[in-house]
Amino acid sequence: MERALRGRQFGHRARLALTPAQVRLIDDQAHAARTMWNLLHDWWTMVPKGKRSLAAADAAIRQARKEIDWLGVLPAQAAQSVLKTYFQAWKNCWEGRADAPNFKARLRTVMGVDVPQGRDLQITRVHRRWGMVNIPKVGRVRFRWTKSLPVGKHANVDNRITGARLVKDPLGWHVAFRVTVLEAAPEPHAGPEVGIDMGVTIPLALSDASKTHGAWMTERERAKLLRLERQAAHRRSCRKQGDRTSRQLQRTYDQIASLRATAKRRATDWQHQTTTGIARQYGVIVVEDLAIANMTKSAKGTADNPGKNVAQKSGLNRSVRGEAWGRTITMLKYKAARHGGSLCKVPAPGTSQRCSACGFVTPGSRQSQAVFVCQNSDCGWSGNADHNAARNILDLYRMGLVLVSAAGRAVVRRARRVKPATAR
Repeated sequence: MERALRGRQFGHRARLALTPAQVRLIDDQAHAARTMWNLLHDWWTMVPKGKRSLAAADAAIRQARKEIDWLGVLPAQAAQSVLKTYFQAWKNCWEGRADAPNFKARLRTVMGVDVPQGRDLQITRVHRRWGMVNIPKVGRVRFRWTKSLPVGKHANVDNRITGARLVKDPLGWHVAFRVTVLEAAPEPHAGPEVGIDMGVTIPLALSDASKTHGAWMTERERAKLLRLERQAAHRRSCRKQGDRTSRQLQRTYDQIASLRATAKRRATDWQHQTTTGIARQYGVIVVEDLAIANMTKSAKGTADNPGKNVAQKSGLNRSVRGEAWGRTITMLKYKAARHGGSLCKVPAPGTSQRCSACGFVTPGSRQSQAVFVCQNSDCGWSGNADHNAARNILDLYRMGLVLVSAAGRAVVRRARRVKPATAR
């Protein structure tokens, strides 16, 4: 029996290999796109509400491109993309999904240029490691080929690249392709169930006692980062208020950003490989419904009611944000669906204090970050604390206490049929 076909859209990011001249051309386009956004924002705030329309904004953009010569380095299609993105930002604001769009500063804005038409890219594969892509008003550019793309004879109406976006980070320029493919719907995954506890010391602890570790920076890189941060703090303290950032300080900032971007790239790669392996092995993946924004709030408090252990809480907040639990859950969700599985969320309170063997919460059982010893006299179970929490997460799912979305909020719903717990 043939499986039904379904469309899937995804993005693929690849590193560009640019010459210095090509870097300058793309930088000029990115600055022109940022300036176009700021001009649109000024136009929006000055024009009366009754005269704000897409047609009027388009006419203003065309007039600006005629009067300001250096805006012409931005292709016309990219300028139209800036206009559509700006209006979509206001639509998201009106519907309560985001804040109002604002002015884009030169140093605090991620530089990017959109290539909305896929036919303009003209992608070809040179050999196993490299491909070539056409960038409007720049020319042919090499990019790192790390994923099979629907190009050439493999491209058709259902399998094609619909566009791309050029994005710059501290490691250089990258191209993010927008890909749409038609593929067979996956069969239901017959794999086992697994509970996952997310932590800082152990990023992912599974209920079957397996763990995953990741190291994003070497000891040498950590020492270099610490030295650069101290150097930046010293140079910042020597700068007078109101003075511009010196070239030495800006160079130090760039080195810090490069180290952190390298660590983030390694962490993202580790997340992709780990979540893909979990999605292939397990049919049902159960995680906690973590309120990460609340967990990483500052402990400073107020002047009348100052917080306690502020420095320790700040360090914990940085560690939690560095693990990117939300990104891991997002990857698990769409990868489980691709392999025929599912991801479920259960309530988070009590999973780390409850004994997974007897089910009781006894004070003092969580003896350290890594050790759990049940203080119940009738139990006495001991083991790894993260493994204990992962087993509790899986038990909550088997009891039917799963979170579902209802009217825009998460509620607990007990399933009608409770799956029996397997023997440990």
